[in-house]
Amino acid sequence: MRYNINAMYFSDKLHEECGVFGIFGHPEASRLTYLGLYALQHRGQESAGICTSDGNKHCHHVGMGLVADIFNMDTLDRLTGDMAIGHVRYSTAGSSIITNAQPICVNSKIGPLALAHNGNLVNTDELKAKLVQEGAIFSGTTDSEVMVHLMARSRKETLPEIVIDALSQVKGAYSILVMSKDTMIAVRDPMGFRPFCIGQVNDAWVLASETCAFDMVGGKYFHDLNPGEMVIIPKNGEIQSIQAFPPAKKLQQCIFELVYFARPDSLVYSQSVMQFRKAIGHQLAIEHPAKADVVISIPDSANCHAIGFAEQSGIPYDMGLIRNHYIGRTFIEPRQSIRDFGVKLKHNAVSSVLNGKRVVVVDDSVVRGTTSRKLMKMIRAAGAREIHLRIASPPYTDPCYYGVDTPDPSKLIAANMTVEQIREYIGVDSIGYISIEGMLSCVGTHSHKFCTSCFTGKYPEEALPNCETCKTCSSK
Repeated sequence: MRYNINAMYFSDKLHEECGVFGIFGHPEASRLTYLGLYALQHRGQESAGICTSDGNKHCHHVGMGLVADIFNMDTLDRLTGDMAIGHVRYSTAGSSIITNAQPICVNSKIGPLALAHNGNLVNTDELKAKLVQEGAIFSGTTDSEVMVHLMARSRKETLPEIVIDALSQVKGAYSILVMSKDTMIAVRDPMGFRPFCIGQVNDAWVLASETCAFDMVGGKYFHDLNPGEMVIIPKNGEIQSIQAFPPAKKLQQCIFELVYFARPDSLVYSQSVMQFRKAIGHQLAIEHPAKADVVISIPDSANCHAIGFAEQSGIPYDMGLIRNHYIGRTFIEPRQSIRDFGVKLKHNAVSSVLNGKRVVVVDDSVVRGTTSRKLMKMIRAAGAREIHLRIASPPYTDPCYYGVDTPDPSKLIAANMTVEQIREYIGVDSIGYISIEGMLSCVGTHSHKFCTSCFTGKYPEEALPNCETCKTCSSK
């Protein structure tokens, strides 16, 4: 039997769809894109790809797995040209198969086109059905391929017009890069669901899902793309910015980018992820204080939250769980059953920190609760006298349609249990979730710009799936 540890362990965590990176006007475009994707690896580990252009033709390479396993010096040498777009993927729409890897590259009436997409469309099924009825043939199952077909069928003449024409037909979340043989275009959806930023490396323009990718390639961050903004970078001409679509009246930036998805060294929505998470920890300590001897985190995503909790509460922070950073997949099954084998491959408890102690455990979220339960057993077995679990996000009760791989609501623990029942199921002495108001207070005066649908079940009407294609009723 083969163990897929990624699936086994991460079943209790949320996953964001992907990360994108683009660079225009650099002689080592493929190598810098490789490094940019390496920095964005946390956003997707299923597949990765790079497409380059030398002004005449596209060169393309994609593969399944991690960036470092897909690319080497030979493949990067074959990706010639001074402009490139890249993609790392975690599937939320479409299966984990090579035909769904991005960038998607096609030939069109205006020449070669490549597309890389971060986000999730909510009207994919109806668009795809219409396209198939008109004769379109799909090689994969992603919503991103639908956008490519819409571009290929557009009757507009220029690339910016073609992209606008295609995107005017879609609903949902998208931060996309489109590359022709001599032009690169970046667009962010009108609601601003997913982050997208622009900067420079020397004289070359760079775009990425997070600023940590700029740091990796020695780039300078300028600003985020505005919701509905299109940036056009032509081969011979000045960079242009146009408001392709009016910003939504109510923006919907994903709060989980700050809570969990993004790297703590990034700026997301022009805000420090690390400072936000520390502020969450402060607020948690105010809302749910605990009498304890030590504060620990579920590493690595809750480290900053736990530091903030310790700072506010005055309880010392220590490393009570050690994470194995090198786990990916294993094909070895112990002949004798090992209890909680998958969790032990990922984490191990430090008994010298936990034994006899009253412990505050800080985690970023609880989705299904299964992994949390196993981790609390591990901490208890290491000698913890009391366990007080503190969660840096509100109860996750509803599915996300905009780029987060959310389980069916029947598997969301907070949708099916009270907080007291969750406490009992997970096996802790107390549990405390941060309030929605407390979480939003940590983003200051911009709290009205954030999407909290997964905590409230209240979705923006203009970005809801149609009843015919939605698997879960969203009419709360």
